[in-house]
Amino acid sequence: MKKGYKIIIFLGLSALVTSCHDTKSPNYQYMPNMYESVGYETYSESHAFKNGKEGQLPAKGSIKRGFDVYEYENSTAGYELAKANLKSPLDSLSVKDMEKAKGLFEIYCAICHGTAGDGKGKLVKQEKFLGVPSYADRPITEGSIFHVVTYGLNSMGSHANQLNSQERWLVAAYVLKLKSEL
Repeated sequence: MKKGYKIIIFLGLSALVTSCHDTKSPNYQYMPNMYESVGYETYSESHAFKNGKEGQLPAKGSIKRGFDVYEYENSTAGYELAKANLKSPLDSLSVKDMEKAKGLFEIYCAICHGTAGDGKGKLVKQEKFLGVPSYADRPITEGSIFHVVTYGLNSMGSHANQLNSQERWLVAAYVLKLKSEL
């Protein structure tokens, strides 16, 4: 008799559990718009933005994160102003800083300018680039070096996207060190 009751209770519970399950409508969803989002066609107009066509623009005067404002323009006049007025914000460089500066110089600069700054790097020796000047022949300052590394000059491209501001100042200090040794 006890066994019969157990079977009847088991069948009753299983019928109750299976009868409540409805495959056509799911149970309650928390934030259903995340589960059943509206699909948008790529590059189509959208009413999600004010003008219906493009995303919102950043506020005027805003600066992207990690970006340092550089006040000198990319021109000959900007170069001359940077050469005359721009000073390094780095106070005194330690041996560790100079080792880092040397490493950065060897990665980004030595291929053209040479490890000694004499303008005889590997690409110059292979005649890929001609006319890379020696640092000894040029009247350069830390401001002019920073400006050139930031914007580039002649056939040298900008390194601002590869080196942050502090690293560019380290490279400028190392270039002046090489100039004094030539």
